Amino acid sequence: HVQLVESGGDSVQPGGSLRLSCAASGFRYTSYCLGWFRQAPGKEREVVAVRVNDGSTTYADSVKGRFTISKDNAKKTLYLQMNSLKPEDTAMYYCTADIWEKNLLRPAAWAHWGQGTQVTVS
Repeated sequence: HVQLVESGGDSVQPGGSLRLSCAASGFRYTSYCLGWFRQAPGKEREVVAVRVNDGSTTYADSVKGRFTISKDNAKKTLYLQMNSLKPEDTAMYYCTADIWEKNLLRPAAWAHWGQGTQVTVS
């Protein structure tokens, strides 16, 4: 079965950097779309970054120029490099995977989710 395990969350000061990792197993990693979402307390879950099979990426406006999504097929690991972190980036960050490239900016479009990793910027 599909399994996604995030790691790398931490507490950092504004302006700092973190790299989140998502280890994947149980599916054909190279055939799936992959993404990162986040959810802050009292707010709806929102897209952070998405990477589809042809390598193209999409970012939320709030993170463009600061965050980078990437993957290592050999390690079956998805990454989110986060630079110039702001207090408003504080949230639980989730890794996602789905075989269908459709409506990927919406949380409901994703079939598979990790358990999340907490990022706190203060």
